[in-house]
Order: sequence, then structure tokens, then C-alpha cells
Amino acid sequence: MKSGLLMPLATAVWLVDNTTLTFKQIGEFCSLHEVEVQGIADGEVAKGIKPYNPIISGQLSREEINLSSLDQDRPLQIKSGDVEITGEQKKVKKYTPLSKRQDKPDSALWLIRQHSQLKDSQIAKLVGITKNSVTSIRNKSYWNYNNLNPKDPVAMNLFSQKDLILALEKAERRIKREKKEKEKEKEKAKQNQNN
Repeated sequence: MKSGLLMPLATAVWLVDNTTLTFKQIGEFCSLHEVEVQGIADGEVAKGIKPYNPIISGQLSREEINLSSLDQDRPLQIKSGDVEITGEQKKVKKYTPLSKRQDKPDSALWLIRQHSQLKDSQIAKLVGITKNSVTSIRNKSYWNYNNLNPKDPVAMNLFSQKDLILALEKAERRIKREKKEKEKEKEKAKQNQNN
């Protein structure tokens, strides 16, 4: 695949439908075999794949397509510097081997005991298990509760110390906010009694 080319198969579908480029040119640009591109044109390959317009995404220009359409030996050139994916980088979920998966409920139990201020949803997100599992561990109704051994998830390398600190800070802010709301409700109740 060319560096930075988004959705090569969908791009190939669009190029077949909307240009006069050769199968070879489209194949080279999208890192597909010529026969695959011909299959797309014949409707045998990529059925149901929605065409992806590389001009709108800034990967190709109309001029680039026209130049390559006029010269069958000229390969398409991706607009390299123009394609930028901005915003926060999404966290990639890492694969947990089977042998380590039991560490997740153990780590959830450790977090429940050591940092009870964390919400079940926070623990679930940190450890990588469902919120229902965390709730059942907290309520001691988890199917394998008697065999759980609390283990430090940072030491188990399930997430970083920084992630834990951020979650704890968030929990502290939530607790302070809830305290303020309760105090406001008490004040309102007192005012209503006095009136």
C-alpha cells in the first residue's frame, strides 16, 4: 500500500467508475493486481464497497488524473504532504494474550480495594473489561470471585501509572463536584423550610 493512501480498494472502485485510467495505473496506485482492478470493473470484485473519492480527501488532484489519463505509461502520484490526519491520536487497543486475560479481573479487584473512589466505568476502561464485570466483582457476585487475586495493573503492564493518576484526578474532581451539589441541595432545603 502506498504511504498515506486511505482505503485503497474503495479508491480503486472510484477510479474505475470515474476515470479513463488503465487497470495497470489504478492497480499500481492502489497496490492491487491488474486482474483485481479488472474484476472491480467487471463487478466481480469489491461488490458492496462504497467508492471513495481521492480528490475530496486531498490524495489526488483532478490535474494528476488527467495527466495520467493522457499518458498510459505515467503512474499516478499521491499528494504526499497534503494528507494530514489531525486531532488526538486514538488509543489503539492492544492484544492481550490468553495467559494474561485472567490478570484483568485480578487487576479490577486490586483497583476496587486500593482506589474505591474510581467508578466502575473508569476501572472497566482502564483494565479493558466490561463495566458489568467490574460491578459484579465489586458486589462479590463475579462467577470466579473466590479465585481472584488482587494484582497491581500497572505492575502487570495493563496500563501506565500516568493513566491511573489521570483517572484518580478525574475521580477526585467528580467527588468534589458531587459534594458541592449536595451542599447546594442542603442549602435549598433549609431555605425552603425557613420559607
